[in-house]
Amino acid sequence: MRKVLSFSAFLMVGLIVSQYLPVWAGGNYGTVKTVSNVFLYVCLGFIMINVGREFEVDKSRWRTYAEDYFIAMATAAMPWFLIAVYYIFVLLPPDYWDSWEAWKENLLLSRFAAPTSAGILFTMLAAIGLKSSWMYKKIQVLAIFDDLDTILLMIPLQIMMIGLRWQLLVIIFIVFLLLSFGWRQLGKYNWRQDWKAILVYSAVVFISTQSLYLISKYLYGESGSIHVEVLLPAFVLGMVMKHKEHDTPMEQKVSTGISFFFMFLVGMSMPRFLGIDFTEAASAGYSVTGSQEMMSWGMILFHVVIVSLLSNIGKLFPVFFYRDRRLSERLALSIGMFTRGEVGAGVIFIALGYNLGGPALIISVLTIVLNLILTGIFVLWVKKLALMSYKE
Repeated sequence: MRKVLSFSAFLMVGLIVSQYLPVWAGGNYGTVKTVSNVFLYVCLGFIMINVGREFEVDKSRWRTYAEDYFIAMATAAMPWFLIAVYYIFVLLPPDYWDSWEAWKENLLLSRFAAPTSAGILFTMLAAIGLKSSWMYKKIQVLAIFDDLDTILLMIPLQIMMIGLRWQLLVIIFIVFLLLSFGWRQLGKYNWRQDWKAILVYSAVVFISTQSLYLISKYLYGESGSIHVEVLLPAFVLGMVMKHKEHDTPMEQKVSTGISFFFMFLVGMSMPRFLGIDFTEAASAGYSVTGSQEMMSWGMILFHVVIVSLLSNIGKLFPVFFYRDRRLSERLALSIGMFTRGEVGAGVIFIALGYNLGGPALIISVLTIVLNLILTGIFVLWVKKLALMSYKE
């Protein structure tokens, strides 16, 4: 309980810092933000490598994993669809209901609700002792597939926004190359796996992905850059390691400390929304969402609550599957998927790059913030349901 509350506390402190950091840092804000992002991605790589190390599958049961992927895809699609429809028919006037520009902008913007925060989720579930449960192992598969589906689907969404570019095809190729390598070499390499080695591996993954981005940016400009997030490469790197158990007190302390720091950095990475006029920020280029008039804060908060409910209702999709398990376990599995974080925030950043703004952007940002705040409650709810299942 104390550890879960500590995770939430670090998350909240980071969130508060994110709103005032531009003022505190002044002219050094860009440097501070760059350094914090480096630490965030290295910590995320550390967490995801460890997740990959524990990802043990029976290749003879590949049909089961295919079923898991489609369940994860549907679990990601439902909140995305519900929120896109809500943004179109509730936030926009009727004149835009049949506008392709409005639909493609809102399909991109609402995608923030699709991915589950794998890093936060696995860290907190392990902290409350659910690491050996069926629910943890199943959510491990679904959350990874959930994020993977979002990464893959962002490619056609970006094509809709800017047209087909060869760089997007390169990203698709890299993703499938990584997945193929991870599957074929699963648990093959007997490498060092203490916390120092894992930290070095995560730094190497970050440097590799960042180098690819910077080189492609130098050659083709920002719009032609190739950006592969550390999430998938780090997970695949952990997959191909032959799992070794390191459960010393020092390993636990370092792992917990990195997880706490990661939670703080996730909160600090949230876009600033206090004192920001998003309509003005989007005025550099026209967009349907950015041209909408701003609402009162009371109305915005009302929409945040509704969008959060729609998002989490959509995540209940796994309840209708895995019928051989108790309802409480299936419900715990679904509630575990409520968490939002780094990948969802990344969708928001992409939306900002296309000058999407207005009330929908503020609502999207605050919905992620609300779900981050509620993360501890979600995890404790999962623990209660899981313990109920084991007692029955």
